[in-house]
Amino acid sequence: MFNIMRIYILMLVFIILLTLPFPAYASKPICRKYHHQKICIINIKRSAKNYWEYRAEISINDKLQSLEIYNCRNQTKEQIDGTTVPFTHENAGLFVCSFFHNSK
Repeated sequence: MFNIMRIYILMLVFIILLTLPFPAYASKPICRKYHHQKICIINIKRSAKNYWEYRAEISINDKLQSLEIYNCRNQTKEQIDGTTVPFTHENAGLFVCSFFHNSK
């Protein structure tokens, strides 16, 4: 009786472990040289509602930047504090906007 109960418990634990979702493994960042800087896209998501907007975490010369929203229509980026900054050669706005555009 005790052995049967042990087998049922082990089977139940095994079934529960199989049904739990496993976390997605982080993919390798995509790095490129852009205007004499090493820019890596750590995480990028395209907005479903505003297809011209991307939420991206990037690193510039191995310095991680905070999450920013890149508006490719207006060529601006919205920083975490809500300020809007136009794209320049120093930031990676055009690089981020070309990420999905060139993958078609």
